[in-house]
Amino acid sequence: MPRSLFFKIFLWFATVVFTVIAGTFAIGYLTRPEPQHQVRRQLEPILNEVAGKSADTYERGGQNALVDYLAHVRRESDIRGFLFNSQLEELSGQRIPSQAPSLAKKVIANQLTEISSEEPVPLTARPVITQRGGQYVLVAEILPRTPRSYRYHPILHMLGVALVGTLACYLLARHLTSPVTKLRAATRELAGGNLSVRVAPAMGKRRDELASLGADFDLMAEKIESLINSQRRLLGDISHELRSPLTRLNVALELARQRAGPEAASALERIQHEAENLNDMIGQLLTLTRLESGAEVLPKVEFDLPGLIREITGDADFEARSLNRSVTLKTVEHVPLLGTEHLLRRAIENVVRNAVNYTTNGTTVLVELRLESGRACGTSIEQPADGKQPTENESKRCALIIVRDHGSGVPEHALREIFRPFYRVDDARDREAGGVGLGLAIAERAVRLHGGTVAATNAPAGGLIVTITLPL
Repeated sequence: MPRSLFFKIFLWFATVVFTVIAGTFAIGYLTRPEPQHQVRRQLEPILNEVAGKSADTYERGGQNALVDYLAHVRRESDIRGFLFNSQLEELSGQRIPSQAPSLAKKVIANQLTEISSEEPVPLTARPVITQRGGQYVLVAEILPRTPRSYRYHPILHMLGVALVGTLACYLLARHLTSPVTKLRAATRELAGGNLSVRVAPAMGKRRDELASLGADFDLMAEKIESLINSQRRLLGDISHELRSPLTRLNVALELARQRAGPEAASALERIQHEAENLNDMIGQLLTLTRLESGAEVLPKVEFDLPGLIREITGDADFEARSLNRSVTLKTVEHVPLLGTEHLLRRAIENVVRNAVNYTTNGTTVLVELRLESGRACGTSIEQPADGKQPTENESKRCALIIVRDHGSGVPEHALREIFRPFYRVDDARDREAGGVGLGLAIAERAVRLHGGTVAATNAPAGGLIVTITLPL
């Protein structure tokens, strides 16, 4: 049974909370001062010894010896002592607590140990009689006592608790976000066209809700990949199968032309025109199928991109003249590009011909080639077909091919959709222009195989602008 993610979150946070609570109580317990009655009971033998030695030291060495001895006692045992004689004079010369004389007076009177708790620090007074017969009273001020090993450690303990809590929270955050990050990366790859991406291997041995989500993602990706591959195979198979009857149709058309009279000539011409359109459509389908399947991978060579565009625009302008339209070119002198020339020719030609078909009569299609660098150079999500990664310098320079027509443009919601196969913005208009929705799809796929991108935007003054970005 998979472990609940809710249980993990609850357990981690409970661990952090209990760690903080336990650490706080431990610090309070280890650093609290000991109760004074326990301190006095523990120090009773020491006080008796200090009382006797203080009196003997004073009688043997005087005030200076007494001061040194009491200072030594304070350093070693946290006891500050004051020695009084029978006349209630403090013999060490120290500044005495306010209750010390009265407490010493009581001890001299009754010769019993007295304890006073009125001072901020409690006092203990006990009588002393030396071997020489002298009577004294030692008043001891017992300072708050903290175990020496913990005297300066509260801050360190708090830092330790904070460190443990921070580490636990970090591990929790990493545990929760790691699979989400992997799932997001896989989603982006899938959106970019990598249908073989899977996340289950990256999840490891997880058995919670996130692992189940990863398994569902893999199932979805597998079904999408299966559907797309089936569609591609279907398009390829249909295209191949249509070629044979189309060839027989052309043969039958020639035989019918030879046998028919002049009255059938117009109908036969129409049949031939439609057969040519069907043949062109089948050719585009086969090209798209090869590009989608990766079969159209040819060795790349260096060629002159401006020269290629000049040829394309020259042919397109010649055809546009018959439609009362024109094509003009603005280009740079020399742009060497490494790629498959016939694929890029087909891509650029499709974009330019599409612009010629939809530009308004009497207008000009503008084609521009320019070099860019830095952020103006877009990159494709999919890697180039040859598998080579572009170097840092190569990724910063690119060629931009901009094709602008003066037609009615495209609705904003369709700017990305026009590069999908068989997509039509307006069926009636597309049929009138003779398009079937494959030209821009072929162009987009061919450019992606070269590591570039194709994007469409509406011009502010009307018309469509298609920009092809090719990394150099």
